[in-house]
Amino acid sequence: MKKSNHFKAHPFLHGICILAFFTLLLSQTARAADTVLGEEPVIMDRVIVSVTRSETPVEKAGGNSVTVVDEKEIETSKAATAKEILETVPGITTTSNGGPGTKTSVFMRGADSKNTLIMIDGIMVNDPSSANRDANLSDINADNIERIEVIRGAMSVMYGSNATAGIINIITKKGKGKPSFTASAETGSYGTYKETAGVSGAMDRFGYSASASRTDIQGYSIANDDNNDIPHDGNTDEEDGYENTTLSGKAGVDLTDDFRVSGAVRYIDSESELDDTHSPDGYSGDNFTGWPSTPNPTGPTDKRIESERIFGKITAENSFGNGFFNSSLSYGYSNHDRQAFNNDGTENYDYDGTVDQYSWHGDLNFDTHTLTVGADYMDESMESQSSGIEDAEADTQSVWVQDQLFIGESAVVIAGVRYDDHEKFGGKATYRLAPSYTFEKYDTTVRANFGTGFRSPSLYELYSSYGNTALDPEESTGWDIGVEKGFINDKYTVGVTYFETDYEDKIEWVMTDPMTFDGEYRNLSGKTETSGVESFVKWVPSDTLSCRLDYTYTETRDPDGKRLVRRPYHKVNLHTRYRFLEKGIVNVSASWVDDRKASEYASDKNGNPVDTLDDYYLVNLAASWDFNRHVQLYARIDNLLDEYYEEAFSYATAGLSGYVGLKLTY
Repeated sequence: MKKSNHFKAHPFLHGICILAFFTLLLSQTARAADTVLGEEPVIMDRVIVSVTRSETPVEKAGGNSVTVVDEKEIETSKAATAKEILETVPGITTTSNGGPGTKTSVFMRGADSKNTLIMIDGIMVNDPSSANRDANLSDINADNIERIEVIRGAMSVMYGSNATAGIINIITKKGKGKPSFTASAETGSYGTYKETAGVSGAMDRFGYSASASRTDIQGYSIANDDNNDIPHDGNTDEEDGYENTTLSGKAGVDLTDDFRVSGAVRYIDSESELDDTHSPDGYSGDNFTGWPSTPNPTGPTDKRIESERIFGKITAENSFGNGFFNSSLSYGYSNHDRQAFNNDGTENYDYDGTVDQYSWHGDLNFDTHTLTVGADYMDESMESQSSGIEDAEADTQSVWVQDQLFIGESAVVIAGVRYDDHEKFGGKATYRLAPSYTFEKYDTTVRANFGTGFRSPSLYELYSSYGNTALDPEESTGWDIGVEKGFINDKYTVGVTYFETDYEDKIEWVMTDPMTFDGEYRNLSGKTETSGVESFVKWVPSDTLSCRLDYTYTETRDPDGKRLVRRPYHKVNLHTRYRFLEKGIVNVSASWVDDRKASEYASDKNGNPVDTLDDYYLVNLAASWDFNRHVQLYARIDNLLDEYYEEAFSYATAGLSGYVGLKLTY
């Protein structure tokens, strides 16, 4: 097993000394406060909002394949980013083009990243100015996240375009209970320093939650130092740093017993340094770099991407007739502003994308079913002088109806239909049916989901210098069926799901002239197919120990029968959490990712094609110790085995690395 040479212990050990001193000092101060303040229990509700757009018990989610990563799991894992959290979810593969802050894509059930809709508090994260209108997770850290809801399978009925493979909804914390303040400091490998602060609480009818974080990472070379098949030296192997400032807030007020107004906002400002490498896997950040270039040992090293993103939403909710009819009216906004700079500091490309979305839905709550009707207006726009787009814009108007039917205590059937009217492509109807049935006597639930979906071309695919205004929307048909069973009072739970999805008129960039590197986006003839199995075994023998083993098999085929890029056939995740002596928690996460097909543009420094990315093992360890309810010391070790691996050919990943932090809560 080849070892990475990235591990740097100096900041790690230095941080341990500093944090140990402050831990001793603050724990004494907090111990005195413990005698004054009472502890308030936290009650966790098993609800999910993403299936119906309203709070629904997980048990009433019908035939949808659902995973909820809750606040407890996020906290004990000590994950730093949303990417790290999602890597542990069945059916999901994440891929980054290098270190922190570089382009990060999500492949759900083998589909392209553009087929998954990602949201924060229901606000669209997918960037309308990116090439495929996909979502970049690179700058979304784990701060202030209450839970992440993952719905696998066609969800176009509720969310329209981009939800053909499923949705991921990142839900931030809302204020509750007595006012509280949190602060943390973390340091570790690669010159990592991170500071966070947050406040939350509720008083009378008003609740609030806000957080701020700053991350500085000295980093490592994005052009993989350990890959001898790519060129090095000079401005291709210097350390590539990362900076991130994130502000997040959520507030709500009950103006009356039946009328509530709430809002959420998230601001992200980041900068990622890049390498002047030949980028043989095709992409560097968001920019296609083309053919190999020779590294310059004495050249400047200012290549970077600067990004500023804003997400916001305001919602007004009304309840009528003692809860018989509930109405929700919202306005969501997102803006993505990105610029890339060459080594000499000159601007390489620019993208600016904005989404304005107005949405309304109402729930009619009958005794045996809940009928939901809704309407949506979304306007997306972008500018990119480097791509030949001065101002492009498109709007989509949508209406939908969904019925959530409860048959006794055992059966749930969710059925819905949606109609979208795109200003360029006209109307398109989608539908889905998602039944489930629970055999109470056998503690067994059987569920199924069938649905259709569509994805309209992105503004870049239509109007850029590579664009094609003759494109048709992508269409899909997918289904899955699964069973879940509990044993011995649910100490053991097992589940397995089989899925299939077919995509027609898939949009891909096609090279038309290899000599000039000209090309355009086209609809591929034939079907792109994905299928596979998701399974898990969960063991919870006591309140202090839990284990979960996930296995996912994914098979993909393009219209020519070829395997899709960067999708592993097999993926295994093992999670174990153990609480000891009432104050300590150890969390172990281990995974194996099978080999994957490299990009068709991947080649080594001699121009030889690279066909396969090797399989790899990862083991991450996190531990925390609560001195009292105010002071927690935590540490984590990533890539414990110092495994050498690449998620994309030529791009480096972190080796053995350690981090230590201190968290204060008052």
